[in-house]
Amino acid sequence: LNIFQVTKNIIFPTLLLLAATPNVCAQTAMPMTLEQLFERVEQGSCTLAAAKTNVDAAQHGIDAALSQRLPDLSANLSVSYIGNALLTDRDFSNAHGLHSPHFGNSFAIEAQEAIYTGGALSAGIKLAELGKQLAETGVVLTRQQARFLALGQYLDLYKVDNRMRVYRENMSLTRQLIADIKQRQQQGMALKNDITRYELQMEQLSLGLEQLQNTRKILNHQLCNTLALPQQTNVQPDTTLVSASLPRDPEAAWQNRSTTTSPLLEQSRLNIGIAQQKERIAKSELLPKVAIVAANNFDGPITFELPPIDKNLNIWYVGVGVKYNIGALYKKNKQVRQAAAQTQIAQQQYNVQREAIDNRTNAAYIKYMQTYTELDTQRKSVELARQNYNVVNARYLGQLALITDMVDASNIRLNAELQEVDARINILYAYYQLKYAAGEI
Repeated sequence: LNIFQVTKNIIFPTLLLLAATPNVCAQTAMPMTLEQLFERVEQGSCTLAAAKTNVDAAQHGIDAALSQRLPDLSANLSVSYIGNALLTDRDFSNAHGLHSPHFGNSFAIEAQEAIYTGGALSAGIKLAELGKQLAETGVVLTRQQARFLALGQYLDLYKVDNRMRVYRENMSLTRQLIADIKQRQQQGMALKNDITRYELQMEQLSLGLEQLQNTRKILNHQLCNTLALPQQTNVQPDTTLVSASLPRDPEAAWQNRSTTTSPLLEQSRLNIGIAQQKERIAKSELLPKVAIVAANNFDGPITFELPPIDKNLNIWYVGVGVKYNIGALYKKNKQVRQAAAQTQIAQQQYNVQREAIDNRTNAAYIKYMQTYTELDTQRKSVELARQNYNVVNARYLGQLALITDMVDASNIRLNAELQEVDARINILYAYYQLKYAAGEI
């Protein structure tokens, strides 16, 4: 009997605790502020990491472009076996051989440095630098896109948490009403049907809460993937967000900021610069190329004499070389016109992008201002819904209203409270959507 009691009182609870441990460890709560959210995006976004790699590659492109300013240096070394020379008349008669030294050696080194390329080298370096700036702007744009995606999931999670809170409060209120109605039934002042209606209401609330819990699991799963967090992480949004005071700058201020901070607009500016440098490179093909040339040749034997002289001959020179491709006059001019057209297209695309950003900023600003009006409306709706609920509840307790009136009043209050919760978070979302449109998130 003692062994059985030990098993019952110690081992069984221990086994139950061990069985429950995985469920406890399965969800690790992680409170997270917006700043921490953005830090996680910086650390865990694969897309952002790829964009940063593009910057490193662009830096190598600059190094490669700068190296084109260095002189070209080539060397050639050869050792050969030279056969005897054969000397004949022009009609191939009277042939006789001439002895030649058999060991041949040749060593040549040449250096060449361009001093004028028609601007091609400078344009190539500038093109590489613009490529790096474009890659860096791509990082900014990718970061903003990743942040806005994570922020949307984060605020959706926050919205679901608040809706769950409203549901639980209404469920608690409904339980109290059911208890009150049961007490009135015992006193003969309420019908069984009244209890049934509110029990049905409780079932609907329970179902709604379960649906919200499942929605939260889905959103939490997606957010964990976005932030590269373990799936066992239970992200807890910052509950002080809705109480934060957000600025209400005029639209003109946002429009001015968007023209200087928008990465999309900066990309368009850089594309204009890239097109201009490509046009400059195309034009350089129509200009001569000038280079300093130096060479040294050390050869032996001297074979241009007959019989060959078994000695080494060293020749060196330094000079200036000019090269001009005459065919470029009728070939490259078409490429110049094409490059000029590409520059014009880039400028037009900049104007299109600027107009699109202006429209997006305007729409985001109007929606942001609208959310404050919606919140004021929802606050008034909640106030009226609660007043209506209290009036109907008092009338019901005084047997002046039907149970259906109470159910309707409860539903109206629930919907009003849910919409108020959503309206508070919608202000946050609209504000950051405006920042995203202006390129500041």
